[in-house]
Amino acid sequence: MTALPFEQTHPLQVAPELRSLQASGAIHPIRTATGDDAWLVTGHAEVRRLLADERLGRSHPDPDRAARTGDSALFGGPLGDFDTEQVDNARMRTLLQSHFTPKLMRALRPRVDALTTGLLNELAERGSPADLHEALALPLPILVICELLGVPYEDRTQFRMWTEAAANTQDRPRSEQGLGSLFAYGKELVARKRKTPGDDVISRLCATDGVSDDEAAMLSMALLFAGHETTVVQLGFGALLLLTNQEQWQTLLNDPGLVPNAVEEILRAPSKGGGGIPRYARTDLEIDGVTVHPGDLVLLDNGAANHDGTVFVEPDRFDVTRPAAAHLTFGHGPRYCIGAPLARIELQAVFAQLVPRFPTMRMAVPVEELTIHQDTLTRGLTALPVTW
Repeated sequence: MTALPFEQTHPLQVAPELRSLQASGAIHPIRTATGDDAWLVTGHAEVRRLLADERLGRSHPDPDRAARTGDSALFGGPLGDFDTEQVDNARMRTLLQSHFTPKLMRALRPRVDALTTGLLNELAERGSPADLHEALALPLPILVICELLGVPYEDRTQFRMWTEAAANTQDRPRSEQGLGSLFAYGKELVARKRKTPGDDVISRLCATDGVSDDEAAMLSMALLFAGHETTVVQLGFGALLLLTNQEQWQTLLNDPGLVPNAVEEILRAPSKGGGGIPRYARTDLEIDGVTVHPGDLVLLDNGAANHDGTVFVEPDRFDVTRPAAAHLTFGHGPRYCIGAPLARIELQAVFAQLVPRFPTMRMAVPVEELTIHQDTLTRGLTALPVTW
């Protein structure tokens, strides 16, 4: 039986094994990295439909016996209470959605632009060569989420260590320790905000009727993790896509109006072969002629779906002029990523400024020498050496 993770010979190309599976249908029996049986769904139409299907969820009636995708305490197995999952998810979204409205995100855009400019100024002052991951892709999302939540930026080294540990897919004790430390840190922040509130998300959560200290800490730390880690990865892969497709870099340089379109293509194009979004069947259901039973682990591979040739013409070609289509990077349906507008703002700010500011930028090492974090949930670049 085919097993995860798929071996990738190139950080930006679909794993050959995954491409072979896609050609044979939309759903496939698979073995996860922990040796558990699961179903992998790779077709765009099926992934999109199932993301909004309430017969699949993140919880399991018998969590200790559930199949797992990895050893991360955060996402390796079931999450939440099987009996109340849908109500709990609706409550969580109600509490958080108001902090990510289009109006609030538009108001944040000038600040994101200014933070990006500052980091690019520092990059120019330090000079070539440089690590674009360390200089830009990593610090910008952390700066933004710290300001938004009210988390001290000077704590970044500490909480970054905890989030990386929590996301570790191969070391369960380390993941549990990281998650515990992150939650304890969240409780400390909540206690501070109770005493001295500010104009930030954590303070507003603390002021919300019915929200306990533990719930405020849990939600805040979930936002801290999700609000920077995935954007760090997308910024790194986005820059790499442009740097390894110099004609696309030039197209963006010649037509800055393409930046929003380019960002959607940057969100669609990477396929890291990690297996996608885990769900557990809550009842019997049929997927492309295959019967899935209650408790089965179903992996909705949104990366594979984003490379479905029936939806995206020449899906493996990176093209900033490609008409924006329905990529599934942020999910779909009732669990669509709340932070999607913020991620788009950050990506647009970076590529609107990086390309014209450093028009001659290029890779400083062959792409084959780049490495990816293999033991973390998000599987981002470890470094991105550039010169100009």
